[in-house]
Amino acid sequence: MGLEENIVRRPDRRNETGQEKTICLHAFSDLTHVSPVVFLYLLKECYFHGTCKATVKFRALQQQVCNVLCNSSRPGVATFILQCLYVLPIFELYSEGFSHLILSALGRFKKAVTTSADTLTAKKLAARLFIDIVGGSVDHAERIIMKIIEVFDVRLMDVEEVVSQLKAQNDCRFDSAKTFIEQFIFGRIESQSYMTAVTLLEQFSIRQSGQSFLFTMIENKEFRAAEKWASFMGKPILSILVQEYADRNMLKNAYVTIRKNNLQQDFPDLYHKCKESILKKLAEKACWDIAEARADGDRQLLEYLVYLAMEAGYSEKVEELCERYSLEGFLKATGSEAAILRSRFLSLNDFAVEDVIWVDEFESLRNAAFQVEGCKVIGLDCEWKPNYEKGSQPNKVSIMQIASDRMVFIFDLIKLYENVPDALDNCLIRILQSSRILKLGMRISICLDRGIPSTPIALTAINKFG
Repeated sequence: MGLEENIVRRPDRRNETGQEKTICLHAFSDLTHVSPVVFLYLLKECYFHGTCKATVKFRALQQQVCNVLCNSSRPGVATFILQCLYVLPIFELYSEGFSHLILSALGRFKKAVTTSADTLTAKKLAARLFIDIVGGSVDHAERIIMKIIEVFDVRLMDVEEVVSQLKAQNDCRFDSAKTFIEQFIFGRIESQSYMTAVTLLEQFSIRQSGQSFLFTMIENKEFRAAEKWASFMGKPILSILVQEYADRNMLKNAYVTIRKNNLQQDFPDLYHKCKESILKKLAEKACWDIAEARADGDRQLLEYLVYLAMEAGYSEKVEELCERYSLEGFLKATGSEAAILRSRFLSLNDFAVEDVIWVDEFESLRNAAFQVEGCKVIGLDCEWKPNYEKGSQPNKVSIMQIASDRMVFIFDLIKLYENVPDALDNCLIRILQSSRILKLGMRISICLDRGIPSTPIALTAINKFG
């Protein structure tokens, strides 16, 4: 892409010893004699003429720029990147993308090279660039501002130093660095960019916002920003946040905040309630092993888990937990509890299903229609072959199950449509349009959307039923 270095060696005719000299033909593999404008222009050309997708080109160029910075003999690569950031706005559409590219490449470079000769100089220049962008002298997007602050680790003292220099030059339009930054943060809050505002407050160690800011973020459902800011402010604000979560019954958020910030001793009852809520949700999904692991040997939580198992009718799990953790008083109650639970729900043994009939030809279809028409209530279910190709048309319904309280009929719709389509139409119309039969089913609209392989007459009956 024009980034490679070609080396040509030839004898020097003017040198009597015939010593070879090296000529480096490069684009910007060496930054020693390359200006920021030329560097960015070549970067743009490489991107523009690349044939890969945008993401692939971005990653390739990002790695190449990182390699250039690592291999460069030019002092002050961080300063060079900042000079590029001053120039980039003239590249218009490419400005934001290339800014992100070179900043992320510099971030990689700084991880590989722990020390840099121009670290302090670059921080001051980054602070000046921050002031120029916020002040409107240089045009960069908000996310580029945040990236500059992150990569160069700009702090309040760095901005204060630049402001002092500007005041000495009579080129400062604000009272102090802190006032300037606070005005910028307030603008982010007004535009509801709460995470950006919180990140800036934390980066510049500004702790002046009160509880109202926390409540504003919660009201706008910016929970991540609220938790980040509360962690920065300390225990008093964290306690208010946890209590607010509890008042709103947001137990999961409360649990995560308590555990992350070691507040178990401050909210013992709420923390226990949160853990019980987690166990209950896991029990509802029958994830008993995970629930047991989450109980973490806590006897009170294990007893609650046994209670959940009893309530759900899992007598074997009750016995297993009681035996494993020596829990007493549950096994005696299991029999009576199970009897009460059995009285609340129907059992499969209560249904005397006479037969399950496969319907795939004319005689069985006619018999099925006759039997179903004599029912007052039937249950419907459909099956189809799954399709794993994104964007492709869903497969048609292939199996329809119709069950009464005594019999179950399984219709092979594909075979019936191929062999006896008219009879299938007639059967579906008689069943689905009948006002004397109550039809029960779950999410039948999905089955209708997928369509049944039948003629328009039958589909009209199905749509009417739906």
